[in-house]
Amino acid sequence: MNRMNGKVCVVTGGARGIGKGIVETLAREGATRVWALDMNDTEFPALEKAFPNVKGAVVNVTDAAAVEAFVEMAKAEFGRIDALVNNAGITRDALIHKMTEDDWDAVINVNLKGVFMMTKYAAPLMMETGSGSIVSISSVVGLDGNIGQSNYAATKGGVVAMTKGWAKEFARKGAKVRVNAVSPGYTRTPMLETVPAKVLDPIIARTPLGRLAEIQDIADAVLFLSSDEAAFITGQVLRVDGGLVL
Repeated sequence: MNRMNGKVCVVTGGARGIGKGIVETLAREGATRVWALDMNDTEFPALEKAFPNVKGAVVNVTDAAAVEAFVEMAKAEFGRIDALVNNAGITRDALIHKMTEDDWDAVINVNLKGVFMMTKYAAPLMMETGSGSIVSISSVVGLDGNIGQSNYAATKGGVVAMTKGWAKEFARKGAKVRVNAVSPGYTRTPMLETVPAKVLDPIIARTPLGRLAEIQDIADAVLFLSSDEAAFITGQVLRVDGGLVL
């Protein structure tokens, strides 16, 4: 079953990790086009070769002019964006007394402003065409906090708050634009491979399902919320954490 058949999709941070997994999943599910947006284009050739319906684009999600230009280009080519996945994000972890202003600003800029910018320019197009799905990647840290991640937690909590507000805002005037968030737990990505086992083992031990999330676990949740199978779901936060927080 091709759950994204005929849809035009945009995934930020789409060249690696969870974003790449989401791009591949949407592409396999029959999307007409999946735009993989990233700051680094080294992964684009392999993605485009593997999936003819994937196209990479270097876009800085914090740059209003660049985001607006991309959305206008997508509109000119397809006339619509059916699914936007706000996945791009960074971390700059430190205890609060060691966290620099630059650490704070960098994470707020990408993780919060970037989601705002992409949605600011994509949502009006969705409302104009009458439908669409926006899925933003939050985190269990945004719901429950974590030591040494004040900046990251603030952005991921902000994503949840914006999701709920936008679900109301973008459904006005008869538009069927849905807005949801996915809140992953600790996920086995290349970034997580640098974390020592002594840190991860206790997390796995207190996770009822007894493992870390795989990238595909997160991608499948995004696929569901982006598809017509979730046509009556909006303003929700879907935890994908194996029961880590109950």
